[in-house]
Amino acid sequence: MSDAYIYDAVRSPRGKGRKDGALHEVTALRLSAEVLNAVKDRNGLDTRAVEDVIWGNVTQVGEQGGCLARSAVLASDFDERVPGVAINRFCASGLEAVNMAANQVRAGAGEAYVAGGVEMMGRVPMGSDGAAIAVDPSLAMKSYFVPQGIAADIIATEFGFSRDDCDAYAVESQRRAAAAWEDGRFARSVITVRDQNGMAILDRDEHMRPGTDMQSLGGLKPAFKEQGESMPGFDKVAIMKYPHLERIEHVHHAGNSSGIVDGAAAVLVGSKAFGEAHGLTPRARIRASAKVGTDPTIMLTGPVPATEKVLEAAGMEIGDIGLVEVNEAFSAVVLRFLQAFGVDHARVNVNGGAIAMGHPLGATGAMILGTLLDEMERRDAETGLATLCVASGMGSATIIERV
Repeated sequence: MSDAYIYDAVRSPRGKGRKDGALHEVTALRLSAEVLNAVKDRNGLDTRAVEDVIWGNVTQVGEQGGCLARSAVLASDFDERVPGVAINRFCASGLEAVNMAANQVRAGAGEAYVAGGVEMMGRVPMGSDGAAIAVDPSLAMKSYFVPQGIAADIIATEFGFSRDDCDAYAVESQRRAAAAWEDGRFARSVITVRDQNGMAILDRDEHMRPGTDMQSLGGLKPAFKEQGESMPGFDKVAIMKYPHLERIEHVHHAGNSSGIVDGAAAVLVGSKAFGEAHGLTPRARIRASAKVGTDPTIMLTGPVPATEKVLEAAGMEIGDIGLVEVNEAFSAVVLRFLQAFGVDHARVNVNGGAIAMGHPLGATGAMILGTLLDEMERRDAETGLATLCVASGMGSATIIERV
């Protein structure tokens, strides 16, 4: 099997996912086309060499439906002979798109792919697709379904993370993200989104709150307490599943959970022969990838078993990894990862994460992979791991190494 390499990674800035957000008037189609064009233009890419565009987006209805990947190809400057396929692995969709592309290259099914994703959460609200896991009683009851916020609170309760623990993690995420932007660490990957007249409308992540401190977070009410405790109450569902828990401690709120934002990202993946034929230098090799299914009630613990699986596939241990990106869906998700592996926080999410900058569901996986690669180059780190928890109880992980 041939190796698969990353040649480039680009992303939009994240806009607030609401009506007053800078990207609210931009459709998922248009933003997808913009990042595809950025890949093409930055690399002088003859898009006829691209085998496929694999595009993640979670809420595949309305303007985000109808095989958005193919629509984005047609709306972009790519050759019309390039096909597209839309995929959905919830929050890991963008990373899974890259993993699929890499595995296709390894198997010899094409020399180059563009993979990534998009989510315009301010235009197509999360959950508006009416997913069966949440609304079909026959499945919800069988799987002991609870909303993700409740699942995050279950993690905090089960593994002993207090409200102060979660708030302190969130404050640090905000501090790191602000420092990264101030230091220009995202400059290589972030494109400027422009309107139809060519005027810049956003060139920086819009969701950040750099002044966040423990006092300001301390004034926020737990976001999922009422949802958990009201009748019939998801807390009772959780305790039916986990009877050893006397109660669910509700510690998460808007300040220590990922932000609702709009955004898109794309990664150019190809073989060594592709790079040589087109005069491109690879930036990293995709060494291994993994996906797992996990307990669907607690739901968000997937980064731990996914990391164990990808490390085994790569023949590595956690100490071999130089830098780590764990998607900050909720503070407790990352705290559990740090606890499980005993990893120093100094090499995990070093530039902040989704708590500070937001989590555009279908794009985030590709975004954190690009952030990881940029930081590996800045620090001269050899290896990196990107991993995400996934709704319904899954996890995804990828190990890359610089070349």
